[in-house]
Amino acid sequence: QSRDNYALQPMSRDRFVAMATEAQPAAPDYFVHDAILNRKARGLLDEAAPRAMTYAEVEAARQGGAVVVDVRDATAFAAGHLAGTVNVGLDGRFAEYAGEVADPGDEIVVAATDGDMAAEAKIRLGRIGFDRVVGALHDVEGALAAHPEAARRSSRLTVAELADRMDDTPGLQVVDVRNPGEAALGMIDGAVNVPLAALRRRVGELDLDRPIVVHCAGGYRSSIGASWLRSAGAADVSDLLGGYSAWSDRTPAAL
Repeated sequence: QSRDNYALQPMSRDRFVAMATEAQPAAPDYFVHDAILNRKARGLLDEAAPRAMTYAEVEAARQGGAVVVDVRDATAFAAGHLAGTVNVGLDGRFAEYAGEVADPGDEIVVAATDGDMAAEAKIRLGRIGFDRVVGALHDVEGALAAHPEAARRSSRLTVAELADRMDDTPGLQVVDVRNPGEAALGMIDGAVNVPLAALRRRVGELDLDRPIVVHCAGGYRSSIGASWLRSAGAADVSDLLGGYSAWSDRTPAAL
């Protein structure tokens, strides 16, 4: 190990720290919050399913500042969701990414397909210290059917459609929400790298009145980022189906 391990070769402390942290992902803001909580005595998490809320109650909570997190997968969310909601699919690294689009002190409302799904979301949020789940919409599809005026669809582009938009849309902003280490391996020409964990802090670098296309590696994080930008007031936001993987694998025939 002394002879061959790159990390054990003679070097200064500063060089070792720089090497060990090179391309490290941006730390979510909730890490500091959790570090503080971990030094305190805390009660047990109430694992009961969050209180069922009507659509009117959910909308009132959202208007009052609550973050409404739709925990269905990106495909279902794109097909129809309630205006102003943020998509963080329960089938992915849910708690980590939910913690990047909400603050620990925010009231959170879960939009799900049933009570069990909402209960799981509440428990997983509690594991990162997000304890203010004030309720849940247990049947988001039913709410969409009953309130079509509040229903929205997401724009999701194929690589061919993105290539066309890059050619035809002046001022298009392509936002890469992957971590710096991922972006260092290759980026779409003209894209700006804003890791998802930094999106809320760096949103001022984007023009929310101009068209935006968000992408990640495969499509999970881009749905989160695009939905958050819409909730923040962006006028025209799409995300890239298949992410950078699909873009890098494209062939001339696909374009």
